[in-house]
Amino acid sequence: MAHSATGRSIPIITPAEGVTEEMIRELVVTFYDRVLKDPDLGPIFSKALSGRWSEHLAIMVDFWSSIALRTARYSGKPQAAHFGLPLNEQLFSRWLELFEGTARELFEPDAAEFFIVRAQRIAESLQIGLGIGPKALRLP
Repeated sequence: MAHSATGRSIPIITPAEGVTEEMIRELVVTFYDRVLKDPDLGPIFSKALSGRWSEHLAIMVDFWSSIALRTARYSGKPQAAHFGLPLNEQLFSRWLELFEGTARELFEPDAAEFFIVRAQRIAESLQIGLGIGPKALRLP
């Protein structure tokens, strides 16, 4: 455990054992193919990323590589990228459902769980930052 400036314990996230770049690429490509085909998520992603799917997939591979393998290839701003999109709790739940199903289908339980837990944290953080959901910070 590391400690933040406030003295709170912060778990150190180490690279995932057994996760490879090939696995990350397979997860990203398979998952986003399912997102595009989803009747609720597909139209949102298609509109937001029109003509930029290849670029988006490469960014997501870098994002997950940074998380899983600590490559530090991703330097984007996820909150800003999602700001203004028509998102809500139900869409985040659907996103997680598709992601979890994809990870469990593609990988052994330990690797799938690694990705799923991080995806849940990411979704929660995005929802808080975007003011969506019960845990979102609501300022007066």
